[in-house]
Amino acid sequence: MTAETILALARKELGTAESPAGSNHVKYNTAYYGREVSGGAYPWCCVFLWWLFQTAGAPELFYGGGRTASCSALMTYAKSHGQFVTDYQPGDLVFLRFSGQGGPEHIGLVECLDGTSLVTIEGNTGALSDANGGQVQKRIRSQGLALGAYRPDYEEEDEMDQATFNRMANAWLESRADLGPANDSQEGRDAREWAERKNILMGDLQGRKQYQSLCTREQALMFLYRAVEKD
Repeated sequence: MTAETILALARKELGTAESPAGSNHVKYNTAYYGREVSGGAYPWCCVFLWWLFQTAGAPELFYGGGRTASCSALMTYAKSHGQFVTDYQPGDLVFLRFSGQGGPEHIGLVECLDGTSLVTIEGNTGALSDANGGQVQKRIRSQGLALGAYRPDYEEEDEMDQATFNRMANAWLESRADLGPANDSQEGRDAREWAERKNILMGDLQGRKQYQSLCTREQALMFLYRAVEKD
């Protein structure tokens, strides 16, 4: 499983919140503990990440397939298994501390890097509390808050070669050629009728007018030539 698979799943969870607020009563805890729980003993930032890997069908990538709701325990595991990193990249589980010295207070999933900041998706965070805010949110964290990260043993993303890219691009361009006009206003209809009547826009060999296709400079010159010379 790739890092992007986990990130795509995490994005779908954005906005999910515990209910009632401040209760830690949330679906991720219910899945982790096997029952509904609430109260201060059940913070869920780490549990959220456990849930992602479980739901994605790759539990072995998180804590060796085990379970932990502790950021400190997960950090210790990462260090002991050679998976603790500081060269952050998408998919890393980053350990955060917001004040003072000591171990991690919180954890998030790195989505991307933005200069000296990390863009993360985090469980149990919010505007009122970075580490216990009760919602899944996208946050921007200074790398100065990061203690390091746990890098799961993801599969490498498949690299796209030029031939594959060309095939995909050609297929996309072909699909655009099949689309009808997007502007259904009276002005748009009048413009199309005028261009077709004047043979400025003549279409391809299949009769498609290609109103939503890209236009090359050569095609643009042809349109101008027909409009000026045949007017």
